[in-house]
Amino acid sequence: MFLVIFILILIALILVHEFGHFIVAKAFRIRVDEFGIFFPPRLFAKRFGETEYSFNALPLGGFVRIFGEDRNEAANNPRSFANKPRLVQAAVVVAGVVFNILFAWLAFSLGYMVGLPTAASHEGWGQVRDARPVIVGVYPDSPAARAGLMPKDVVVSLQTGKGESTPENATAKQIREFIAAHQDESVVLSVLRPSTPFDTTQGKSLGASGEEEKVFLTKAEAGLIEGRKAIGIEIDDVGVLQLPPPEALLQGAILTKSTTVAVAQGLGGFFSKLLRGAADFTAVAGPIGIVNFGASAVGQGFAAAVVLTALISINLALINLLPIPGLDGGRLLIIAVESVLRRPVPERLTMALTMTGFALLILLMIVVSYHDIVRLIT
Repeated sequence: MFLVIFILILIALILVHEFGHFIVAKAFRIRVDEFGIFFPPRLFAKRFGETEYSFNALPLGGFVRIFGEDRNEAANNPRSFANKPRLVQAAVVVAGVVFNILFAWLAFSLGYMVGLPTAASHEGWGQVRDARPVIVGVYPDSPAARAGLMPKDVVVSLQTGKGESTPENATAKQIREFIAAHQDESVVLSVLRPSTPFDTTQGKSLGASGEEEKVFLTKAEAGLIEGRKAIGIEIDDVGVLQLPPPEALLQGAILTKSTTVAVAQGLGGFFSKLLRGAADFTAVAGPIGIVNFGASAVGQGFAAAVVLTALISINLALINLLPIPGLDGGRLLIIAVESVLRRPVPERLTMALTMTGFALLILLMIVVSYHDIVRLIT
């Protein structure tokens, strides 16, 4: 059931992206011949007015077939893409990206209206309530990772073998200080492992069975963090931030901006390493990994599903901006080159570059999917 819901979310994101191209093309009176979900071979299609709407077999994206993208069919038709000013062409191409960013903003805003997990240090609209110390990161190959601690675990208390323990309702800062003071001792953590990230009606994390779990940790190790020993967790006070619609829209815009910048930096780092032959494919996910992780997130509750939907929408927007032929960014690059040269790029060259870009993207998808499968079976 969760898998079906997540697939429907992916289809919605594709529709949003392609609808951006579609509606802006229509606004500039450019004829749209086909609106396609996924890629051919075609499964079925239905025509409404001048546009055919198709559902296809390969779940790798979607497309809008706009009259006049192929200049050979454009002639002097005033409704052809090729005969529109280049600023209009650029607006049609970039519209899908803009609509995905707008969709992420609306998703984050809706999340704030219902209630999103937020750090207690939040600066902005509203007040975070019922904050509790939550593990937000676990270092690989650390005492915490080997003990099975996971992000979203709520730390209830820590205790040493000598009976020393954190105070009741300790904050994340007190827990960090306790770990630093007992870095040469083994400790026992009491944690709540949530079945859903946060119950917004209760304002707190809930364990899967409502009972605490005990986790034994060996003493802190050097080398994880420069200058000091560590058990390998990042911890912060996290609660629920719920806002009325006007403030939710404003806070959603702030989160959309910061998330877009972070995703852009991450993608930039990955593709930079890819060009140098040093990319870490374990840090990214392909279709298999996204579906597996997405179905799990949907099963964890509304907040997790909203955040993941917004993240995928932003990723889809930024990936499409890459200057690779076959993507929106590649088409924008060609439009920019034509603006400088003041003449069209030869159609055969455009087609060759597009096919090469698609081939490289499919190769990258295969490599990433291979690592997805390896993660699933190991």
